[in-house]
This record gives sequence, structure tokens and C-alpha cells, in this order.
Amino acid sequence: MGAGHAHRLYRHGRSPVHTLPAHCKLIAVLCFVLIVVSTPREAVWAFGVYAVLLAGVTAAARIPAGFVLKRLLVEIPFVAFALLMPFVVPGERTEVLGVALSVPGLWGAWNILAKGTLGVAASVLLASTTELRSLLLGLQRLRLPSLLVQIASFMIRYGDVIADEMRRMSVARRSRGFEARGVRHWGVLAKSAGALFIRSYERGERVHLAMVSRGYTGTMPVLEDVRATRAQWTYAAALPVAALAVCLLGWNL
Repeated sequence: MGAGHAHRLYRHGRSPVHTLPAHCKLIAVLCFVLIVVSTPREAVWAFGVYAVLLAGVTAAARIPAGFVLKRLLVEIPFVAFALLMPFVVPGERTEVLGVALSVPGLWGAWNILAKGTLGVAASVLLASTTELRSLLLGLQRLRLPSLLVQIASFMIRYGDVIADEMRRMSVARRSRGFEARGVRHWGVLAKSAGALFIRSYERGERVHLAMVSRGYTGTMPVLEDVRATRAQWTYAAALPVAALAVCLLGWNL
């Protein structure tokens, strides 16, 4: 984890949110999501306040709203599932624009859409303001098992390597006049997938041998031990503390 590794979700910036230590942001986002999930679905106004809080974080991080909205498209499958619930969930029915819909289904759809969207938005903001290397160091700082952190680190690093290998193989096939146009070409694609697996496996073995020859014993050295100040913890706690106040009001009103 000694070298940086940029990812497409990350947006470079120098805002106060960007400069917070990764483990502070991880704890803040986790607490915020748990609070949102714990909010009663009937407190519709509370979810609007949560959205305003996230909008405030977005403004503080200087992240364009369009950048966040585009990455919310990842939840489209869940949206499709939620939209089906008013039609398939049994229970009391009500008419909306002349269509009979299930009342429990409507509440269930709202529950999934509101909480899911807020959770995804919080995750997008975390990824937009934190580099992958910093996230891994933050997980390590939070005492996540070292083996899991290493596996995540290797997946991130060599996922791009394998993707590049796939692109090179695709270019090589096209340069020889091959284009997959039907079932009869699946055999060639299957052979390419097998060759990619073998190359990836061999590359993994070479990397492991290189690490062992350099003294690897099962743990990665900590090259940067980032500690958060009290002020940074206070700044990071602003979002979950405000959300907790809204959640408590939602249960009592």
C-alpha cells in the first residue's frame, strides 16, 4: 500500500472533507447509514433532512451535484425492485391515479428508495473524497483483520492489471480479423478466458515469490500511520450527530 492508486469515483480536491483522515470518514459514514436505517419510514420529513445534510457535505467537499447524481445510477436495479412492490405486496389497497396499489407495498417501496438512496449517496461522497490507498490505511487503522486488508489491496491493484490484459487480448483478436458475432465464436472467447486465467495465476505466483524474496512474512509494513486530532474527529462527527438528532425526533414526533 505504499503507492497511490486513483479510481474513477475519486475527485481530487483540497476541501476540509478531503483532508479528513480516512478512518474518521469511514466511522462517520457507517454511523450515518445505521442511523438512517433506524429511522421509522413514516417520518418522511426526516429523510428530507438527511438529504439536506448530505447536500451540505457535498457543498463542503466542493463536489458537483451532477457528479454524485450520475453515480447514484448504480442503484437502478433496487429502484426497479421497489417500484414493483406496490403491485405485488398483499394487503390493504388504495387507488393512485386510478390504479389499485398496495399500501404496505407503497410504504415498503418508499422505505427502500429513501434509505437506499441516502446510503448510496453517502458511500459515493466517501469514495469521491478519499483515495483507495487512504481507505485501505483507514481500515487498517480501525483494526480490520490484516489479511482482509491485504486481499482488498491486491484486488484493487491487480484488477486493473487483469483488465489491461483483457484489452490487449481483445486488440490482438481484432488485429487478426476476429469479431465475435454469434454462438459459433464462443469457443474462441472461452479459450481467451482460459488463457487469461492462466496468465493471471502465473502472474500472482511471480508476485508472491517476489514479495517473499523481499522479506514478506504475511503482514504488510505500515508506511504511514495517520492519526486524527480531536478537531478532526469533531468535524467528522457533525454529520452522524445531526442525523441522530433527526432520528430521535422522528421516533418521538
